Amino acid sequence: MAIKNSTTLARPEITDNHSAFAEDLTALLKLPLGAEHDLFQVLAICQIYADELTETNNHAECLALCGRLLAGLNMLKAVLKAPLPEHLIELLTIEAGDTEEYRSPLTTDSETVREYCCALTMVLLNQQAPADQREYIIGLLGELLAMLAEDLKTPRFIRTSDGLAMLDGEAVPGIH
Repeated sequence: MAIKNSTTLARPEITDNHSAFAEDLTALLKLPLGAEHDLFQVLAICQIYADELTETNNHAECLALCGRLLAGLNMLKAVLKAPLPEHLIELLTIEAGDTEEYRSPLTTDSETVREYCCALTMVLLNQQAPADQREYIIGLLGELLAMLAEDLKTPRFIRTSDGLAMLDGEAVPGIH
C-alpha cells in the first residue's frame, strides 16, 4: 500500500485497530452507523468495510459490504460538513514546535476523495467491471480510503499564545 511509506505522520493516538470490529461478517454488517458517530468513528467503520472487501471472495458478501460502505461514505459526507467536536479538535491540535513533521499528502479536498470512493463503490455494487478488474477496484478503493483517513487525522490546528490557529494559516476553523 502507498500509505506505508507516506511522509505524513498521523497521530498514533488516533489510529484505529480494526481487528476488534471485524470478528465475523454478520456482526460487521450490523455495526451501527448514525448521527451519533464522529468523523473518526465513521472513517474507522468505512475502513473496516473496505478491509473486509479485500478479504472476501463471496459475491453476496461483497455486495453486502459495498452497500454498507456506501452508507458509511454517505454518513461521512454529513460529518465532513459538520463542525468538528471539541474532542477531535484537541486530537488534531499540536504545539507550536511540532509543525514541520505534519503535512497533508492530499492535494484534493476530502469531499472529492470521498466522492471518488463512492464512485468506485457504485461500480462494484452495479457490477459494471469485469471480474478480473474488481480486485483492482477494491484495492484502489481501500487505498483511497486509507489516504483519506490519514489526511483527515493529520493535525490541522496549532496551539499559540493567542489560542488555536489553523496549521496552514487558514483563518477558518473546523475545516477538514
